[in-house]
Amino acid sequence: MVGIRRALSFASRRGVHIEAAAEMFRALGDPERLRLLVRLAAGEACVSELAEDEGEKITTVSARLKTLFVVRLVKRRREAKHVFYALADEHLPPMLRNAIEHAAEDPTGVSTDLGHGKNIAP
Repeated sequence: MVGIRRALSFASRRGVHIEAAAEMFRALGDPERLRLLVRLAAGEACVSELAEDEGEKITTVSARLKTLFVVRLVKRRREAKHVFYALADEHLPPMLRNAIEHAAEDPTGVSTDLGHGKNIAP
């Protein structure tokens, strides 16, 4: 509890960080952008590879990645004609894992497999 109080105290003194975090969560609110982040947790990939994996147009995936880049959830590097994306830092894999695990929890104690709608006993 002390850690939470310390974080809230810090956040209240740093309102700008709260706004930036809210922007990150808005970007995470789109399932397709979240899916890209989960894919990038497995490693760096170029836009064309991500588009092929997702069965989407390169322009569509590129626009999603731009949104994620603007809020600092991904980083990018250019190599010749290709732009490669990766998660921005080490904070993201556990955050993604925790968010997905939390979403799969059920208050009754039964975990739900969100991908198939099946219940899984704890």
